[in-house]
Amino acid sequence: MPGIPVPFSDIAKPANDLLNKDFYHTTAANLEVKSKAPNGVVFNVKGKSAHDGPISGSVSTTISRDQVRISHVNGQGKIEGKYTDKATGETTSFKPLLSRLIVGLKGLALTQTWTTSNSLDTKLELEDNITKGLKAEVLTNYLPAKSTYGGKLNLFYKQPNIHTRLFTDLFKGPTATFDATLGHEGFLVGAEGGYDVGKAAITKYALAAGYSQGSYAAAVTATNNLTVFSASYYHLVNTQVEAGAKATWDSTAGSNVGLEVATKYKLDPSSFVKGKINDRGIAALAYNVKLGTGATLGLGASLDTQNLNQAAHKVGASFTFEG
Repeated sequence: MPGIPVPFSDIAKPANDLLNKDFYHTTAANLEVKSKAPNGVVFNVKGKSAHDGPISGSVSTTISRDQVRISHVNGQGKIEGKYTDKATGETTSFKPLLSRLIVGLKGLALTQTWTTSNSLDTKLELEDNITKGLKAEVLTNYLPAKSTYGGKLNLFYKQPNIHTRLFTDLFKGPTATFDATLGHEGFLVGAEGGYDVGKAAITKYALAAGYSQGSYAAAVTATNNLTVFSASYYHLVNTQVEAGAKATWDSTAGSNVGLEVATKYKLDPSSFVKGKINDRGIAALAYNVKLGTGATLGLGASLDTQNLNQAAHKVGASFTFEG
């Protein structure tokens, strides 16, 4: 049976993740705490200390319909349901009003976030509600200090062999970005376009193609209005070793081609190390280990191998807790 292809932004994801993900030197310190209450509400607290600039953070809560199970509708027409915690096995009942909301809007998830920049963000997600494969997102943000609002509407539609997305900013422009990916037997072809309604002009366009099969994947992309070209390759060598590389050429900046290579090695089931280096001699190393149930520590460093005697190096740490 045909599978659903990845979205346009993920055509080169295997190589991009290997080259960019889990390198902790980009911030001096990063903390994330995720917890799930017995009633299914998810809490997420994030804090980040940049090498330059103030400390930033956010607190968010998520309520999802998928976390509950409706048991029956009784004779009086009242909806009764129960939530069962998968970890503890404990079961609690719904309030009737909440149950009606959950039944009426399947695939519902509501996330509210408050950041240290005093921004109140809300995201409402509805999936498989109107038709199977369609997901809608409504995002709003409010800045109390400036009394300004923002609003976005995003649509995602995926079926076998096709994955499409539409991102709109209702308060700026309005603007819209549309992308689509077609897939068949490991081959992927995608395109992206942006449009500003206020200016009645196309703002951006991009193309991408890729192939993924088993332990390896390759992709070619043309972004920034077809001025920046990149080719990437990813290889899962074995269960312990991954390797990848990416070459990038900016046609507006000159004739030089940028090159990055990276590798990942699993030390054991609970830890791994990563390393990468680019054509400018910037090398990065990372170490990730699971300390216990739900706790993960990441350590990273970046070195300028061309200027080892200068203060251009960076170190960082990350701690994540899930409970």
